[in-house]
Amino acid sequence: MKTLLVITGPQGSGNHLFSKIFALSPEVSGWSALLDTYWIGHDQEPFAECWKNPALLLDKDFSTHDYWVTSISCPYADHGVLTIPKYQEFIDAATSFGIQVKLAIIGRDRNILEHQQNRVRGRVSLPDFEEQLPYLTGIDPIYISQELLYLYGANYVESIAKQLNFPIEIDERFDIIIKNDTNAKYFVSAEIQELDAIVKSASGLPN
Repeated sequence: MKTLLVITGPQGSGNHLFSKIFALSPEVSGWSALLDTYWIGHDQEPFAECWKNPALLLDKDFSTHDYWVTSISCPYADHGVLTIPKYQEFIDAATSFGIQVKLAIIGRDRNILEHQQNRVRGRVSLPDFEEQLPYLTGIDPIYISQELLYLYGANYVESIAKQLNFPIEIDERFDIIIKNDTNAKYFVSAEIQELDAIVKSASGLPN
């Protein structure tokens, strides 16, 4: 059976990042063009037209691979218009002709998401995605995390592959993809907190 993995999450949660990782395996047809450049607009994602018109999935040639990946943020920008993906229409169209659809929902720190969305789009769009969760959770998704990816690297990706029963290849390109933690620019050192001395004392450390 052909398998189509849908990667989705709030705008700015890491669609491009995970699209690169899932495009590493030669067994998978994914957004391979991202492996040669840092960022590409969503309008060039391989399934972009199908997200606007899910009926086009019927014309898609799935013969070349058994595993496929598509990535969509919610909302996504369609020629300047913030648009909610047609999740149900898209998934129904795929399953109607025998493709197994799996779903991975990306998470990222809420504070970073809200800051990034305000900076890039001028408003916090996280509620737009949260409104879609009642439908999406009914598809038994797994949740994947940008923070866990940077923290545990290949070990975390191998865990994702097992949960999804989906091929992911780890090679030298993977190290390049996660070399720079994109969360780092949002952090500054916290000032000394009142609890710090208590924790040090309880741990037997000098204050």
